[in-house]
Amino acid sequence: MCASCDSSSKLLPATTKMARISFVRVNYLFLTWLTVLVGSWVFYVQYSAYTELCRGHECKNAICDKYRRGIIDGSACSSLCDKETLYMGRCLSTLPNNQVYTGSWGDHDGIIHCKLGEVVHYELGEEPEPRRETPVFDKPTRGTSVEKFKEMVFNHLKSKLGEHANLASLVSQILSVADGNRDGRVSLPEARSTWALLQMDEVLLGLLLQDRGHTPRLIGYCGDLYMTERVPYGPLYGLSLPWPLVSWVPSGLQRSMDQWFTPSWPRKAKISMGLLELVEDIFHGTYGSFLICDLTAAHFGYTDRHELRLTNTQAVVSEEEFRRTMRALKCETDADCIYGADCHTSCDLSERRCREEPFRPNLAKSCEALKDYLLRGAPSEMREELERQLYACMALKGNAGQMNMEHSLILNNLKALLWKQISHTKDS
Repeated sequence: MCASCDSSSKLLPATTKMARISFVRVNYLFLTWLTVLVGSWVFYVQYSAYTELCRGHECKNAICDKYRRGIIDGSACSSLCDKETLYMGRCLSTLPNNQVYTGSWGDHDGIIHCKLGEVVHYELGEEPEPRRETPVFDKPTRGTSVEKFKEMVFNHLKSKLGEHANLASLVSQILSVADGNRDGRVSLPEARSTWALLQMDEVLLGLLLQDRGHTPRLIGYCGDLYMTERVPYGPLYGLSLPWPLVSWVPSGLQRSMDQWFTPSWPRKAKISMGLLELVEDIFHGTYGSFLICDLTAAHFGYTDRHELRLTNTQAVVSEEEFRRTMRALKCETDADCIYGADCHTSCDLSERRCREEPFRPNLAKSCEALKDYLLRGAPSEMREELERQLYACMALKGNAGQMNMEHSLILNNLKALLWKQISHTKDS
């Protein structure tokens, strides 16, 4: 009996061990199953988002169909649709109706933009509704003379920018771009493509600013598809995370990573000089004043020579259009008078209307965006003065007295301080 007890007591640990092994296996299988399930779900969500956002083949088919029917033409049409030497590469789209891709055209690397109709969502089991068509390119109409087309362009520019003496020269510049095949004349299909491009404010503003080197150069177009040169480094500072990771990385960690991945300080100073020069050129410039209404670092990049480029001209609006928009806005508080992310005015409570005067000028917002960028790693002998000037710049208000003089003084002092520090370096 005792021997039997001893035998059973020896078997118990083995049974327990087997039970533990079985439990571990069950846990392992469950975790494996859970990992596969979650991974499949994440893959499905990301793939569904990708297929909705990235529809370059639809964009190309829609454009080339209109080109082959003789409705549109442009400098890139033949390469895109006939020779197939213009390629769409990696998808950069963040909106389904605004297709953005890296592109290659001969020796040029660029960014391709194309508009598409909105994606129509429908419930499972329902018949899908037809997707909204892209613009029909019906203007100018057949029989329109070149002089009439010039008048159309002039009036469009006037409505966007206001009355300026230099609009006629801008019209000539645009007609030069419209002559895509360089035969000395603008055909009706070329005029339709150009007119469609001019309806997009980002293209118009890109043409205005590219002469001073502030925006990527327009390489070619076909209909409302267009290609600009690629800015090799962006955003302004920091690491550009792939879009699936952006929502997973905490904002605090992203800000820290922004500071880790920056050029050397002299190069940051040169890039900052480019932003200050952009602000200077659009403040009472050739075609009036413009406001930068979103100074997010993602909207700026820089070249191999550390020259700043504004990569998203949708962040810029003419002061004429800004004032017109504000006049039409009803308000209860100042919070109702916002345009974009960074442009706002105050609310006139007596009339319940937004005032037209922007509250902060471009320079103040630019200095705020550059503060951490410039102060981190700044030479010790100039850090205190640089900080003082940046805070004086950030304090500028749009309705301050002697605004023009104060604006110019602060801008020139800041540029002089930066130039003094980097003028003797190879980065200058």
